[in-house]
Order: sequence, then C-alpha cells, then structure tokens
Amino acid sequence: MKIFFIGIFLLAEISTVFASSFTVTDDDQHPVLFNKPAKRIISLSPHATELLYAAGATDQIIATVSYSDYPPAAKKIPRIGSYKKIDLESVVKLKPDLIIAWQSGGVEQQIADLKKLGYKIYFSEPRSFQAVATNIINMGKIMATEAVAKKNAAAYMTELEILKQKYSQLEQVSVFYQVWHKPLRTINNGHLISTVISFCGGHNVFGALQARAPRVGIESVIEKNPQAIIIGMTENRKDWVEPWFQWQSIDAVKNKQVYSVNADLIVRQGPRILQGAKEVCEALQKVRDQ
Repeated sequence: MKIFFIGIFLLAEISTVFASSFTVTDDDQHPVLFNKPAKRIISLSPHATELLYAAGATDQIIATVSYSDYPPAAKKIPRIGSYKKIDLESVVKLKPDLIIAWQSGGVEQQIADLKKLGYKIYFSEPRSFQAVATNIINMGKIMATEAVAKKNAAAYMTELEILKQKYSQLEQVSVFYQVWHKPLRTINNGHLISTVISFCGGHNVFGALQARAPRVGIESVIEKNPQAIIIGMTENRKDWVEPWFQWQSIDAVKNKQVYSVNADLIVRQGPRILQGAKEVCEALQKVRDQ
C-alpha cells in the first residue's frame, strides 16, 4: 500500500511538471522546451538584451557581451565577452538556465560547444518587423513576464502601423546603405536594414548579393548610381562621409542626398528599429521632395 501511494505521488509530480512545461520556437525554427520560467539568462548580443528588457526583464539577465548598453540598466550587467569571443569558463561558473544566442555573431563554434555541454539555447535574429514583436512575446513567455511583453509588443506594432500609413505606397528611391567604410561594406536583402529601406519606399541597390554584409567597390556604387546614400554610424565620423563628396557622378552626391543614421537604432534587431526606420524614411522623403 505504501509503495502504491508513493507511486501515485510521483505520478502527480510528473504530471505537474508536464502541465507547467511549454515550448517556444526560436528564430532558427528550433523548438525550445522549458519546464519552468528562465531566471538566469545570458544574452550574447545587444539586440537580445534590448528585447529581454522590452519583454519585462528585471534581474533575470546575469551576463551579456560588449556594446549591450541599452536601456541604461543594461550597462550594469557583467560582461562575459564580445561578438568575437565568449569566456566559456565564466559562462559555466554563472550556471545560466538559458542562453540567448545570435546566429550571425562571430562565436558560432563556442555556441555549438555550449550546446554540447547541455545548455539551453534560444536563437534570436528577427528578420522582419513582425519577428521583433514575436521575440518580445516569446521572451515574455520564457521569463513569465507575459503581461509586460504583450503590452510592449502591442505598442510597438501600433507605432509600426502609424509609420506604415505615412510612408507606404510612395515613389521608390534607390539607396546605397553603408555599414562600414574601410573596406566599404553594405547589406543584402537578408538583413532587417534592407527591410527598413523597402518599408520606407527605398530599393537596396545591392540587395540581391548573396553575402549578408558584402564588400563592394566604389566603382560598383558609381555603376548603381543610387539616389540616396545612407551611412549607419554611432558617432559623427567625417572620415566616413566626406570621401563621398569627390564622386559627383553619383546622383546622391551630386544632389546632396548623403545621410547618416544612428547605427544602433537600425542595426540592432530590437524595438528601437522603428526609431531607425523613421530616420531612414525621413531621409528618403527629402530625396522625393527635391
């Protein structure tokens, strides 16, 4: 009889665990199983840190990487590396119950090593506006902060709709987006930046290239002859902007349609992408107005 009751008790416990478990599909289309909300999270990218805070994170983020500086509270989180290298020993010591990784980061092998060690990995790389909202909601579910996550995701989608009504169905503008200056690099249509350009009525002149961040020559830009040049940078860099002035054969240069936007707003795949989109949309509208 005693064994019978112990068996009933264990079955009840197991049923409770299964009843409280849930699965979330990440941006790599992998289902990630959780038996309970994550309380000790390591974020391996600045955009994931922003998404976690938008989803209601308070003290759940126990470590992150360099450049995770928004919101201001993120600056206090301990660092365990960068996009180039993670301190795996520190990760092990911290005993995270979840690691938010980034597919396009430079630490793929280290992430694979962490997966082999049994750490739970959620890949975050939104490639559409909707995917940003989906990430916020997913992370809210992961942390059991769904009320905050849903509220912030809804506010984000409302702002997106306002921008869409203002800037959709406009005359198309050809755009060269500069992500780096030496060597000169741009982005293809697989990046959310290119989605922003299209959203604002622009056409990414190098969107069809295969590489996500291809290297291009100035001769190729001259040949494409974009109507606008948009440079993403985090600080005022004259050495990124002024070299363009010598290429007067490019319409964007000749017509003074060379703009800079805050790279943190447009490169990071978080809710602030809409602020970056607004900057891009306003720049392209100036081209149309001219």
